[in-house]
Amino acid sequence: MNKFFSIQFIAGAVALCVVLVPFEKASAQIKSEDAKMNTFVSGLMVKMTLDEKIGQLNLVTIGAATTGSVVNKGVEEKMKQGAIGGVFGIWGVKNTREIQDIAVKNTRLHIPLIFGLDVIHGQHTIFPIPLGMSATWDLGLIKQSAQIAAKEATAEGLNWVYSPMVDIARDPRWGRISEGSGEDPWYGGQVAKAMIHGYQGSSMKSNDAVMACVKHFALYGGAEAGREYNTVDMSRIKMYQDYLPPYKAAVDAGAGSFMSSFNTVDGIPATGNQWLLTDVLRKQWGFKGFVVSDYTAVNEMESHGLGDLQTVSALALKAGLDMDMVGEGFLLTLKKSLAQGKVTRAEIDLACRRVLEAKYKLGLFDNPYKSMDEAKESKEVLSAENRTAARNISKHSFVLLKNDAQTLPLKKGGSIALVGPLADNQRDMLGTWVVAGEWQKSISVMQGIKNLVGDNVKINYAKGANITDDAAFMERLNYFGQQLVTLDKKPVDELIEDAVDAAKKSDVIVAVVGESQSMSGESSSRSDIDIPESQKNMLKALAKLGKPLVIVLFNGRPLTLTWEDAHASAILDVWAPGTEAGNAIADVLFGDYNPAGKITATFPRSVGQIPIYYNHKNTGRPYTSGPTKFKSNYLDISNDPLYPFGYGLSYTTFSYGDVKLSKTKLKGNETLTATVTVSNTGKYAGEEVVQLYISDPVASISRSVKELKNFKKISLQPGEQKEVSFAITTEDLKFYNTQLKYDWEPGGFIVQIGTNSRDTHQASVWWGK
Repeated sequence: MNKFFSIQFIAGAVALCVVLVPFEKASAQIKSEDAKMNTFVSGLMVKMTLDEKIGQLNLVTIGAATTGSVVNKGVEEKMKQGAIGGVFGIWGVKNTREIQDIAVKNTRLHIPLIFGLDVIHGQHTIFPIPLGMSATWDLGLIKQSAQIAAKEATAEGLNWVYSPMVDIARDPRWGRISEGSGEDPWYGGQVAKAMIHGYQGSSMKSNDAVMACVKHFALYGGAEAGREYNTVDMSRIKMYQDYLPPYKAAVDAGAGSFMSSFNTVDGIPATGNQWLLTDVLRKQWGFKGFVVSDYTAVNEMESHGLGDLQTVSALALKAGLDMDMVGEGFLLTLKKSLAQGKVTRAEIDLACRRVLEAKYKLGLFDNPYKSMDEAKESKEVLSAENRTAARNISKHSFVLLKNDAQTLPLKKGGSIALVGPLADNQRDMLGTWVVAGEWQKSISVMQGIKNLVGDNVKINYAKGANITDDAAFMERLNYFGQQLVTLDKKPVDELIEDAVDAAKKSDVIVAVVGESQSMSGESSSRSDIDIPESQKNMLKALAKLGKPLVIVLFNGRPLTLTWEDAHASAILDVWAPGTEAGNAIADVLFGDYNPAGKITATFPRSVGQIPIYYNHKNTGRPYTSGPTKFKSNYLDISNDPLYPFGYGLSYTTFSYGDVKLSKTKLKGNETLTATVTVSNTGKYAGEEVVQLYISDPVASISRSVKELKNFKKISLQPGEQKEVSFAITTEDLKFYNTQLKYDWEPGGFIVQIGTNSRDTHQASVWWGK
């Protein structure tokens, strides 16, 4: 601890403890810690100049974590002037300590910096992409991944992570669907809570805790046409019912900060939207943390057509934005706007207070160098324990989409043809958004299989195809001049011939195909979500051989897999599994672990069905089945998805009994118990995610055909059965009506329990008030 720093602030706080500028109206029941924080921050702010207060609102980058074309300049000098409140884009004790030294030792008030980074699914030990993590349906594992990420991040001097992303996404063309938990608002809220509790722990002052930053507020996943940064336009009911719940769950979980989104909400950019940032987030939900913009989002309001930089910066501050990421609009214009009466000193003070309170909650005023320990850094980062956890979590995320004739698991003997551009590949194991991830330390599929079966299985390897043969597409994938995707020196036909030759010498074909790292994530929208043609041509050549064909699928989004579903013997979706990818994949392919993952985003048959999601509303002319006219259907394909929400197979089989209800008529605040017996009718021990859905067929507004309300994950031995029960209350019946009142209405309800959103058993109940 820096004694000089501590004495300076303690003395100032004591001398000026009578000065109190509360964050909001004080109450008689205010907690003592909040009172101490208010007193301390108020005492500090009395000593701050206007420039120093505005400086706290300025977040800059000096590293590699850039998501735009702007990079800050003159950072060190601005730090010395007290013109920077936080830094992101760097990590490592040596780096963060040197920069913190500038703020603590070379500024007038010695206010520490907050260090942030995009720690999305791990810091150095990389876990599955968030869409894959959500497929575990295991909140304990999800929380554990965040805890490990926080330990590694804090070990490198970080104290703020831009995660979780809780945006609901129903359009797989949108690249950032990979970064969230899919399409369901209730489940998305459960994942958000688990992540926040994992990151922040019981106290953010802990050396192993970081402050979570929930993004992107709000509605970012509803971008039109699935195109990144695009317009979002939806009704208030749709917002409150389907898109806002995970953000609200994050507030309830105690998230320390929020990040505004790039899109408009009701025609006003979220970054300058007072209804969103103040009326909803703070007044309706009671959020008490601070809000940071996304990368240059303040400046980008100019392109939205809301005025010049000074105008949009003032708009953002007045709306409730507290910190400006990278664009420096606050730094350059707020003082002028104050002089011209376009903003008030109280508004600047309020934003500054919120940033300082975050630093207080993190314990940075007690110790600006909190957790900056090189011994801890060398011990915690990519430890054997962390890698073991990553392997376990990764295999829990895999989803078995198809398994004809029990093709999987593979025998630990004989021969396999291991083919595809992702089969002997380390870089693409990590997936998108791995700023500090080290792909050179990841386990390839080839290496993972060798680690597990050694010489017991003959591996005949061939690359078989490029990720893509499209030069223009490849150039876009290799952004900023990186060589993320390359062409093999061999002609395309020879690559395919190599794969066919390897397959002819083998008992079974394992084709490792799909999306590379840069094909999903931010600014990676795709209009065609097939497996790239180069890889599909290889698969078609292999399918002609008539041998068992196992597809190991890498993907950051639901893909259109109609050909693959028709021609492959088995499909194992592994998303982008992370550092321990190859080991986890081998565990599942050879039966050391029975896959139990379930998808959390619907897989369409065709892009023409998008947006597609399970909890849609009925129309006045609902489609039933078969060829028909004058119904809400397509002429050329079924309305049904290829794989529905909640879908996932196992090496064993499960059967469900009838749904039994404790009552068929209830009144008021009674509790209903719904029970189903689940049996393992196969030959393998396995896990099953038992899902509870409720339908409200008659209401004052048109309701979704069904809504997920709960789930339980159980383990069963062959021949074993278990009763699974759910307690249902009127909270599970509530919805937002046309007045945006959240309530339930009496009437009949349908309780559905099953293995996915499509395949359920049901029972009816009447619930009166």
